[in-house]
Amino acid sequence: MKCSDTYQQQRSISRQSKGEQTIWQRRFWEHQIHNEADFSQHVDYIHYNPVKHGQVGAPRDWPHSSFHRYVADGAYSADWGAMESVEFDEKIGRE
Repeated sequence: MKCSDTYQQQRSISRQSKGEQTIWQRRFWEHQIHNEADFSQHVDYIHYNPVKHGQVGAPRDWPHSSFHRYVADGAYSADWGAMESVEFDEKIGRE
Protein backbone atom coordinates (compact mmCIF):
# COMPACT_ATOMS: atom_id res chain seq x y z
CA MET A 1 0.00 0.00 0.00
CA LYS A 2 1.37 3.41 -0.94
CA CYS A 3 1.13 6.34 1.43
CA SER A 4 -0.74 9.35 0.04
CA ASP A 5 1.54 12.14 -1.22
CA THR A 6 -0.16 14.43 1.31
CA TYR A 7 1.61 12.64 4.18
CA GLN A 8 4.94 11.85 2.57
CA GLN A 9 8.14 13.60 3.55
CA GLN A 10 11.72 13.33 2.33
CA ARG A 11 12.88 9.74 2.91
CA SER A 12 16.39 8.86 4.02
CA ILE A 13 18.51 6.56 1.86
CA SER A 14 18.00 3.82 4.45
CA ARG A 15 14.19 4.14 4.25
CA GLN A 16 14.30 4.23 0.45
CA SER A 17 16.40 1.06 0.28
CA LYS A 18 13.88 -0.75 2.51
CA GLY A 19 10.84 0.65 0.68
CA GLU A 20 9.68 2.40 3.86
CA GLN A 21 7.51 5.50 3.97
CA THR A 22 8.08 8.32 6.46
CA ILE A 23 4.66 8.19 8.09
CA TRP A 24 5.54 5.09 10.13
CA GLN A 25 7.72 5.26 13.20
CA ARG A 26 10.56 2.76 13.14
CA ARG A 27 10.62 2.07 16.85
CA PHE A 28 7.95 1.62 19.46
CA TRP A 29 7.78 1.79 23.21
CA GLU A 30 6.05 -0.95 25.10
CA HIS A 31 3.76 0.29 27.83
CA GLN A 32 1.46 -1.65 30.09
CA ILE A 33 -1.70 0.29 30.93
CA HIS A 34 -1.83 0.60 34.71
CA ASN A 35 -5.34 1.86 35.38
CA GLU A 36 -8.33 3.69 33.90
CA ALA A 37 -6.65 7.11 34.15
CA ASP A 38 -3.55 5.83 32.34
CA PHE A 39 -5.74 4.33 29.63
CA SER A 40 -7.64 7.59 29.23
CA GLN A 41 -4.43 9.63 28.92
CA HIS A 42 -3.09 7.33 26.21
CA VAL A 43 -6.36 7.39 24.27
CA ASP A 44 -6.28 11.22 24.42
CA TYR A 45 -2.68 11.15 23.17
CA ILE A 46 -3.60 8.89 20.24
CA HIS A 47 -6.57 11.06 19.29
CA TYR A 48 -4.57 14.30 19.49
CA ASN A 49 -1.44 13.00 17.73
CA PRO A 50 -2.49 13.99 14.15
CA VAL A 51 -3.04 17.56 15.42
CA LYS A 52 0.29 17.60 17.26
CA HIS A 53 2.09 16.62 14.06
CA GLY A 54 0.28 19.18 11.90
CA GLN A 55 -1.74 16.72 9.82
CA VAL A 56 -5.10 18.25 10.80
CA GLY A 57 -6.41 21.20 12.80
CA ALA A 58 -8.54 19.15 15.21
CA PRO A 59 -8.95 15.47 16.14
CA ARG A 60 -12.37 15.46 14.44
CA ASP A 61 -10.65 16.21 11.11
CA TRP A 62 -8.65 12.96 11.07
CA PRO A 63 -10.93 10.50 9.23
CA HIS A 64 -9.05 7.36 10.31
CA SER A 65 -9.48 7.94 14.04
CA SER A 66 -11.52 6.13 16.66
CA PHE A 67 -12.20 9.67 17.95
CA HIS A 68 -15.46 9.72 15.96
CA ARG A 69 -16.70 6.61 17.76
CA TYR A 70 -15.79 8.11 21.13
CA VAL A 71 -17.75 11.28 20.24
CA ALA A 72 -20.76 9.17 19.22
CA ASP A 73 -20.52 7.33 22.56
CA GLY A 74 -20.41 10.65 24.48
CA ALA A 75 -16.84 10.33 25.74
CA TYR A 76 -15.67 13.50 23.95
CA SER A 77 -17.36 16.60 22.63
CA ALA A 78 -16.87 17.01 18.87
CA ASP A 79 -14.71 20.12 19.43
CA TRP A 80 -12.29 18.48 21.91
CA GLY A 81 -8.74 19.48 21.02
CA ALA A 82 -9.91 21.97 18.38
CA MET A 83 -9.85 25.26 20.25
CA GLU A 84 -6.67 24.90 22.31
CA SER A 85 -3.69 22.59 22.33
CA VAL A 86 -3.79 19.57 24.62
CA GLU A 87 -0.77 19.07 26.85
CA PHE A 88 0.38 15.65 28.03
CA ASP A 89 2.72 14.38 30.68
CA GLU A 90 6.14 14.17 29.01
CA LYS A 91 6.16 10.39 29.50
CA ILE A 92 2.94 9.76 27.54
CA GLY A 93 3.87 8.37 24.14
CA ARG A 94 7.51 7.86 25.09
CA GLU A 95 7.34 4.79 27.31
